[in-house]
Amino acid sequence: MFDAFLLLSFGGPEGPDDVMPFLRNVTRGRGIPDERLAEVAEHYYHFGGVSPINAQNKALLAAIEADFAEHGINLPLYWGNRNWHPMLEDTIRQMRDDGVRRVVAFATAAYSSYSACRQYLDDIDRARAAVPDAPEIVKIPPFYHHPGFITSHLDGARAALESIEPSRRQETHLVGVAHSIPVAMAAASGSRDTRDAQPSEYERQLRYVTAKLAAELGTPWTLAWQSRSGAPHVPWLEPDINDHLRELAKAGVRDVVLSPVGFVSDHLEVAWDLDVEAVATAGDLGINLVRAATSGTHPAFVAMIRDLCTHEFVREPAGCCGANCCAAR
Repeated sequence: MFDAFLLLSFGGPEGPDDVMPFLRNVTRGRGIPDERLAEVAEHYYHFGGVSPINAQNKALLAAIEADFAEHGINLPLYWGNRNWHPMLEDTIRQMRDDGVRRVVAFATAAYSSYSACRQYLDDIDRARAAVPDAPEIVKIPPFYHHPGFITSHLDGARAALESIEPSRRQETHLVGVAHSIPVAMAAASGSRDTRDAQPSEYERQLRYVTAKLAAELGTPWTLAWQSRSGAPHVPWLEPDINDHLRELAKAGVRDVVLSPVGFVSDHLEVAWDLDVEAVATAGDLGINLVRAATSGTHPAFVAMIRDLCTHEFVREPAGCCGANCCAAR
């Protein structure tokens, strides 16, 4: 069906000089002043101005290449980003020049929302329009429900739970964490048929995954949010993970496994918002917090990508990645 594979991702700076230009790309058209961007830039400077997402995407591509070769799949692999090099438009131009005509694209976002799904479709349309005779690109729909994705997060959460004193594991609380988005964006997630549902399709999918993990681990669970940005008067999904940890402490919770179910890799927002800020909050509260690994290059996750590229896409809910999915509001 396809003659190339495209890894489609967010992108991130490769050094201190890249940070501000990268953040301007991310926020283009939103009128956010450089003073505010400079505050966010400090998170990147904490890690030397380098986003972990780039190394992780390179590792994922290498793992996919090895897995494809092992299973006799002879597809050239490409990588294009929304916000930083390699930029998607440049990658599409290279694919065209290489004679590629039909591409299967895997975006590093598992759920249905504008920023995780529809915006990538818009990125593809915009980049293809800029490249004459561009190849056709077919994006894989949201894959949160695929057993390979669930397994990769379950193994990470189980390893985190097993690091806790055995006598306290049964009372350990699992918190699934995902990127907060505006409430209006959440309400527009999924297909047109799901937009009046409560909770929103984005929330429902994240609850589905977190509940699956908790059922396997035998722990109580909740869902919290991180990385809120934007104008203070605009409502975003809550509770923030730090506020949620305070509520858990008041309820007497002593041990927490934090599972970043909303992410496929340990990129900067995981490394800063969870490994720095949430860990500090938990320490102040006397909570023993263990952060679970994301999917990364977990064998089940890599096998899932192969499965999605070689079999008919599993579309759930109906209409995802269709003409009317995940509208921007």
